[in-house]
Amino acid sequence: MFYPEEIVEEVRVRNDIVEVIGSYVQLQKKGGSYLGLCPFHNEKTPSFSVSGAKQMYHCFGCGVGGNVFTFVMEYENYNFIEALNLLADRVGVRLPELEASKEEKRAADLRSRLLEVQKQAAKYFFYQLKAEQGGAARKYLENRGLTQKTIIHFGLGYSSKNPKDLYQYLKGLGYEDELLRESGLISIEETKGAYDKFWNRVMFPIMDLNNKVIGFGGRVMGEGTPKYLNSPETKLFDKSRNLYGLNFARLSRKSYFLICEGYMDVISLYQAGFTNVVASLGTAFTSLQAKIISRYVKEVLLTYDSDQAGVKATLRAIPILKETGLSVKVVNLSPFKDPDEFIKKLGAEEYQKRLDQAKNSFFFELEVTQQRYNLKDPEQKTKFFNEAAKLLLQFHEELERNNYIEAVARTYHIRYDDLKSLVNRMGVQLSVSQKFPERIQKEDSKFIKSKGKDGIEQSQKLLFTWISDDISVLEKILGILDISDFTGELYQKVMTMILEQYQKEKKVLPAQIISHFESKEEQTAAEHLFSMEIRGDLNKEDKKKALIETILKIKGNSLAKKYEVAAQSGDTKSAQKYLTQQFSLKKEEMKDLEKLHSYFQEG
Repeated sequence: MFYPEEIVEEVRVRNDIVEVIGSYVQLQKKGGSYLGLCPFHNEKTPSFSVSGAKQMYHCFGCGVGGNVFTFVMEYENYNFIEALNLLADRVGVRLPELEASKEEKRAADLRSRLLEVQKQAAKYFFYQLKAEQGGAARKYLENRGLTQKTIIHFGLGYSSKNPKDLYQYLKGLGYEDELLRESGLISIEETKGAYDKFWNRVMFPIMDLNNKVIGFGGRVMGEGTPKYLNSPETKLFDKSRNLYGLNFARLSRKSYFLICEGYMDVISLYQAGFTNVVASLGTAFTSLQAKIISRYVKEVLLTYDSDQAGVKATLRAIPILKETGLSVKVVNLSPFKDPDEFIKKLGAEEYQKRLDQAKNSFFFELEVTQQRYNLKDPEQKTKFFNEAAKLLLQFHEELERNNYIEAVARTYHIRYDDLKSLVNRMGVQLSVSQKFPERIQKEDSKFIKSKGKDGIEQSQKLLFTWISDDISVLEKILGILDISDFTGELYQKVMTMILEQYQKEKKVLPAQIISHFESKEEQTAAEHLFSMEIRGDLNKEDKKKALIETILKIKGNSLAKKYEVAAQSGDTKSAQKYLTQQFSLKKEEMKDLEKLHSYFQEG
């Protein structure tokens, strides 16, 4: 569904980006921009910049950026149309009623029918659990300590031993094979024909935020494999973007979420009164899941299994959660394997005590690290403190880092000054090793703070950034560079839009250009083209030299590629022409560049 460009632009223009982002993030004016702590990753020093002049934002820490639509899409986890509607409502713009395209109608109809199939399957599994053939499954759930109220609340069910039961039931309701295949519930093969993905399993419906069933998890009865089976990826179900139990947890009044590993952990904790619990869906925890959680709470307690696999999963999840700005603690379940077992053995009151005693995630990481070393051995002890120093570097604010250094020094009996000195030395070493590739690139141009791998891409970004800051830069390159001189589809597409804007309005509006892209990933990529870091201490003459250098790089790269294409195709005449132009370019004797030099001389 597409809205006219002028309507989209009206909504964008009337929603000042500083006001909109300021309603989510505390911003402070600094120079011509506004700075704040990035809402998309954990940071102590503000690196999130919002430009009122350009109507764009950019985080120099994690790289996110875009216009007001991009921000709402990223923060609220909305698609473009949802963000457009929210911002239109905010400023009182009435969007026209649009007729959905055939493709959009088809997609909406498919989604609606897939939801129907999932709902019918959930009802059927629930019926099977109550029926005679569900006796073993009922006994299994009773033995796990679940009450009838809990079973109903989570809609638990049973898939019978007959591997065609559900298929035959759904076919009887009139659903066609192709739809059933797309539902993820039925497999259809030439040799085997159609059969159920889930059979002889206790079934756990997976629901979205609106309590609609979008998939299933199934626990096998007996010794079959795999023990747990999830629905495959479908038009409804993406396990990296969903969390089991979130539909209930988001309604909890707690200020934090409990994150565990399995369905039964969620259900047991919920039954025990801990309604703020969620679980990832059979995969490693993802940044998308962390972002979703950050919309509801600012703190999480990881209550994963206490075995080695659970510890590894915890260590993987900690940085992902922190990157999203969440505070993280780790719950000690020892000597029990998981929350479900703990609740059964000791009950809710003792579990609450463990929550109250949850360990700061840094100290958990440090404790796990320490277990790899024998601190009675001087060599091993030295290695441990080197690892501890690396962990301490995650704290960017000096006061906070010093407080943690003091705590570690006290716990592991090392002098504060010695540990602080080690942390500082480690920080210098890591900084040098991480910045070495960047230093090599800077030798190529003293004017660019380059962070990317491709020098040509950086030059193009630099030029776009300059154009967005000063329209006269575009006027200076007209007749020297054209669209074909830019590498990559995105660069050529954006340059085309820049030229169209200039021809119509004699100005360049990066935020409007970004709106031409619907996905937040594309919008962020487009925003990056206008957010190159440029040294602010360049004098007028250096800026002129930098712009000439940038043009030389872009034009030179373009001629080299055109020469290569012509030579490979056997077009010797064109190849010779491009080769001659390259030679002239290196001597800066091209007519247009001489004009450019003259222009700079004048002013």
